[in-house]
Amino acid sequence: MLPDAHELAVREAAASVTVPHTWLKVPMDPEEAGRWLPAGWVVDKAETGHLMATDLRSTAPRAPDGYTASVETRDGVTCVQVRDAAGELAAQGQMALLGKATVIDRVTTEQAHRRRGLGAFVMCTLTDHAVTEGAALGVLGATDEGRALYETLNWKVYTPLAACIYRP
Repeated sequence: MLPDAHELAVREAAASVTVPHTWLKVPMDPEEAGRWLPAGWVVDKAETGHLMATDLRSTAPRAPDGYTASVETRDGVTCVQVRDAAGELAAQGQMALLGKATVIDRVTTEQAHRRRGLGAFVMCTLTDHAVTEGAALGVLGATDEGRALYETLNWKVYTPLAACIYRP
């Protein structure tokens, strides 16, 4: 993630990359970011979305009936997994703390388990863990579909988020 969206910063960050399939997320209009990218870089419109944030508060979430959750932290990344009664993965997400902030990422719900509150449960579980660890601010990059969920949980959109990938 590139926190400063000005032309020189985008050009320098992109030019420093030599490994194919490296991602660069820039908080700005994707069309504008695309004009600043050197050869080999493209804006992936399917991955472009919204930079969102919220002040964190504890919610004491409970897993929906028929589901169990596990929380594990490894190498600074906390992962939540939700499984159904048969032990199959139904939903998951992860976060990492950065001082008083947490970045939440990769929140997904398997197709067969959607519309049961699992995404909200994962988000609230990650949030509660972050608050327990001292975080006060939550930040994430959201797809259009994810944005709808996050807005119901009081997350706010602050800017578009361009997803750029190096494909030489």
